[in-house]
Parts: sequence; C-alpha cells; structure tokens
Amino acid sequence: MQQTMDRASASATPPATVTASTPTLSSGYQKVAAAPGTRLYFVNLRDGQTVSNPVKLVFGLSGMGVAPAGVEKAGTGHHHLLIDVAAWDANAPLPVSDQVRHFGMGQTETTLQLAPGTHTLQLVLGDQNHIPHHPVVASERITVTVK
Repeated sequence: MQQTMDRASASATPPATVTASTPTLSSGYQKVAAAPGTRLYFVNLRDGQTVSNPVKLVFGLSGMGVAPAGVEKAGTGHHHLLIDVAAWDANAPLPVSDQVRHFGMGQTETTLQLAPGTHTLQLVLGDQNHIPHHPVVASERITVTVK
C-alpha cells in the first residue's frame, strides 16, 4: 500500500514494542507502536527556505528517543531522510537509496551536497527493522531551494 506521508506529528498508542492495536503485516511482523504526541521535525530548516551547499540538516524528535537500527527498545527509533520522495510504503522497510538515507547509528544530523534547484525533504522515524512506527511518525515534507 503506497501512502503519501506528510504529517508533522502523530498521535499514537503508549510506547511499547507490540500492543494489541498495532497492525500485523502480511509478513507476520507486528508494527512497533509510537508514543502519543511524538513529533519529528527539522530543527534548522523551514519550508520554502533557500540554502547553499553543503546543506546541514539537524533532526528534531520529541516524545520518543533515538536508538540505533537493530536495537529493540520501546519508545525509540532512528531517522530516515527522504529526498524528493513523494510517496512510500508505510508497511515495509524503508529502502536504502540516494533518495532514502538511513541514519541507523542513531545520528541526529547530517551534511549533504544537493544539486542546485528545488528539493523536498522529509524525515521518517523507523523501528529497529527500518519499518515506520504505528501510527507513522513523519515530519512535514518541506521544500528547499539550493542555489
């Protein structure tokens, strides 16, 4: 199921690895619950901003913590950065590509070289297996112009 995710925050069930209300995927994997009121955002960028290379991005997260990929710890996840991605599958592991950057060591910032022009950026919090939480915790999709 392809979904366009561009919510600035998500309300959710209490933090837990698995709850009765978290959906089970066709693979048998039960999605990890997100904490209520969790919010994911860009600390230093805003929609419509013009930036220069290198572009520094600082990731903000409130309501949950950050843990490296592969670490199963309730109330945590790790960041994924979507660059020029309009739609993605919220029920599958986020793929690794130039457009979907994984920060599986628990990083909370990065510096990128982006081609001049307009780009969309969005953060998605993934569980220990790179699968978005339930409900999805994603930042607003912002547009920046690189000069």
